[in-house]
Amino acid sequence: MMILLYISVCFLIYTSFILGMNLIDFKGLKNTIVPDSSEKPKVSICIPARNEASVIERCVTSALKQNYPNFEVLVLDDQSTDGTGEILAELSGIINNLIHIKGKEKPNDWLGKPWACHQLSEAASGEILIFIDADVWLDADAIPKAVSELSDVDAITVWPEQILDSFWEKQVIPLIYFALYTLLPARYVEKEPKWLPAFLRNKLAPKFAAACGQFIAFNKNAYSKINGHESVKDQIIEDVELAKNIKKSGLVLKMLQGVDLVYCKMYASNNELWNGLRKNFFVGFGKNTVFFLLMSILHLIVFVAPFFTFFYGFQTNSVELLIWSSTALILIFLQRASLNYCFKWDIYSSFTHAVGVLWFQALGIQCLTDHYAKKPVRWKGRKLN
Repeated sequence: MMILLYISVCFLIYTSFILGMNLIDFKGLKNTIVPDSSEKPKVSICIPARNEASVIERCVTSALKQNYPNFEVLVLDDQSTDGTGEILAELSGIINNLIHIKGKEKPNDWLGKPWACHQLSEAASGEILIFIDADVWLDADAIPKAVSELSDVDAITVWPEQILDSFWEKQVIPLIYFALYTLLPARYVEKEPKWLPAFLRNKLAPKFAAACGQFIAFNKNAYSKINGHESVKDQIIEDVELAKNIKKSGLVLKMLQGVDLVYCKMYASNNELWNGLRKNFFVGFGKNTVFFLLMSILHLIVFVAPFFTFFYGFQTNSVELLIWSSTALILIFLQRASLNYCFKWDIYSSFTHAVGVLWFQALGIQCLTDHYAKKPVRWKGRKLN
């Protein structure tokens, strides 16, 4: 029992160090506002949309209200069946710089989102391509600040401020950010890890790659250099693969957070939450079952076991168990509370972090069952495998 606690506390100390680095390095979009000028690069805001009738108007209208002098908004209706196309047709009929594109039939060797983004990129005329999801909405200064960030790098990705309403959203969605902030040093997404031997840097650089497809922007030359979304046409987690391609090509990617500027509400129901993450949870581990199971066990040891050892120590009057269990629980709370504060989530879910971990354990069982039973995973009416 004590060995489990030693593992938990050591892991939490290590991840607390990474979290501390990221709270410093993981910056928001610059406060610089691009002045009104016809010389500013043209921006194409590209929005893929499939069955997004409930959110598409909010997304499009926020994109059209940018404090930037030279931009276009392109929305591709990816053969929606829920009225998305009708909403877009109505909006494009009354708004001049909104371009409504009807998506073509998806080729068999493409997945839906990369195919939609590829069509948008072909229609875009901007020097800067910004891809946002239909469940995202923007502050009026988001695009000018993004353009400012792109002045000295090839691509940026912005992690939005997630809007959480339901109990399960508050338990689950922050864990995605928690993993990012405690496991991946953001500085090495943009810069080379100088502490690695030179002969390993190029080989391992793509391992320090992450991106959020809810908001990812490219200088067009960089996008072309990596062959755009065609290079990830069959990838479920296309955003991470794009980030890897950027780093493999020797280009520079910057990762930022979008608090107060870029917002997202990922899922409208608990069923959507489950199925939305079901499609990419196991894929995110490269479908490596051994690694997937090891990480599952590690999370149970680190984030769940200390609760049981604390109560067992309380019942047995074991001071050692109580001290080590309390140390682990305090570190978990402080890590989660720091992230909740950063992203304006309520403090209460910091106390129920283990609930979200157990939710992902259940999801992991579902993903492994799907994989070994060769059960097709579907999203928005399409098979993904």
